Amino acid sequence: MDTVDKGKWEERIIVAGFGGQGVVLMGKLLAYAGLLEGRNVTCLPSYGPEMRGGTANCMVTISTGKIASPYITTPSSLIVMNAPSLDRFESMVEPGGCILLNSSLAKREVTRSDVTAASVQANRIAEELGDVRVANMVALGAFAKAKPILQMDSLINSLEKVLSARRKEMLLLDGEALRRGGESVCIEVG
Repeated sequence: MDTVDKGKWEERIIVAGFGGQGVVLMGKLLAYAGLLEGRNVTCLPSYGPEMRGGTANCMVTISTGKIASPYITTPSSLIVMNAPSLDRFESMVEPGGCILLNSSLAKREVTRSDVTAASVQANRIAEELGDVRVANMVALGAFAKAKPILQMDSLINSLEKVLSARRKEMLLLDGEALRRGGESVCIEVG
């Protein structure tokens, strides 16, 4: 399936997990890649009271038209990095939407039959690549394959702009993790 390029469309994505899993970075990459492709974007991060280990999510809207609000109540897509995030957000996804699950940490499956359910063992693949910190990039690459609203090259090109100075040494590994995630995703159309 090619990326969406005709007519007006809007993708509302919630990325969710524990603090420290790179959820906000994933949201920023989605938003920046959308900008690179000439889309309108919003990115709204949310942290629990404790940064590392607490809950974190990021709401990203990518659209060809104007975006009314950065807050998302009914996502068209959900990327979940752990089981509590699946429990919290699964019911909010609109029918016909997409849920990408990090099956390394969320052991249960998506229970809905009216959405596309995709999964990737993001932590296991990240460990194979030599650094569990890139599990977020594996999941993002898997999402890019399951829901091709953005080109993989746009996500990879966004890395250099979005990564912090202390994480620049991860540039090549993050790019490889995005690619591996796209190659490793398992998609079940609901």
